[in-house]
Amino acid sequence: MLTRVAGAVAVLLFLTAVVFLLQKNTPIDSVRAKLGANASQQLVDAETARLGLDRPLVVQYVDYVGGLLHGDFQDSLRTRQPVSADLATYLPATVELILAALVLAVVLGTGLGIAAASRWRGAGVLRVGLVAGASAPVFLLAVLGILLFYRTLGWLPATGRSSFYDAPDGPTGLLVVDSLVHGRMDVLSDAIRHLVMPAVCLALGPAVAIARTLRSSLLTNLQGDHARTARAKGLREVQVLLRHGLRNSAGPALSMAGVQVGLMFAGVVVLESVFAWPGIGLYVVQAIPRADFPAIAGVTLVLGAIYVVVNSVVDLLQAAADPRITR
Repeated sequence: MLTRVAGAVAVLLFLTAVVFLLQKNTPIDSVRAKLGANASQQLVDAETARLGLDRPLVVQYVDYVGGLLHGDFQDSLRTRQPVSADLATYLPATVELILAALVLAVVLGTGLGIAAASRWRGAGVLRVGLVAGASAPVFLLAVLGILLFYRTLGWLPATGRSSFYDAPDGPTGLLVVDSLVHGRMDVLSDAIRHLVMPAVCLALGPAVAIARTLRSSLLTNLQGDHARTARAKGLREVQVLLRHGLRNSAGPALSMAGVQVGLMFAGVVVLESVFAWPGIGLYVVQAIPRADFPAIAGVTLVLGAIYVVVNSVVDLLQAAADPRITR
């Protein structure tokens, strides 16, 4: 456990060092960009000294990490607000989208993996459909989904997170949860309709990856001595699969799910732009043309921290599913 925590801290420190050095090597003068192009040199020098940017590089890095630990991600050059405040505004929408896509990917991947391992008659058709969907780029799936389900059929909304101007914005920031807390069933159904298309586009690739990993692991375990013993005792094939195959096969599938969460956060940048989803992906896309490096760095560090935390949780779940890997 301590080794995993130390490894996670080392990864985060490395990430902060990379982001800090990139920020220092950008051609943008962050102080002049903050004060404006017409700011006097005297004012620029005073602000540089106030921010400690005239101090040695190592000292600046230590100050930078110390500020991050206290939630100081610097100020955005575009919104003129603290990046931490912007992240608090945009992050819940991304978290809600990722959670919805992750649940969908795990359900689809587990179902397909079990169906394929048990040689269910319709598994081949389901697998071909999912692989075909997963082989297409996320942005292409998004455009096809908008053309079919919004423009042609009119079943689902194309953009945004809600159609309501008075939708609840607390206490969690997750619109599905907040609408339940406030008893707004109309907002809940509308939020789910807005979630469907982006979540499905984001979930197809991870679902196929999880299914393939689970299927391979299940087939290996179902040929083991413990599975043959269970069959000799008279257990049906479904019972052998669920009782003796699924738990022993969960470790590799969980590991793959953890990896896929990182890929989801990478894909969400493109997807939120297509669906105008008000999350950190759209926030960073708007920051790039303005060379808003504090915002870009803030999003990068938050995504990196989430990825490390998720994979640490996956390690713990793997250990719970198969205690042998902790020995």
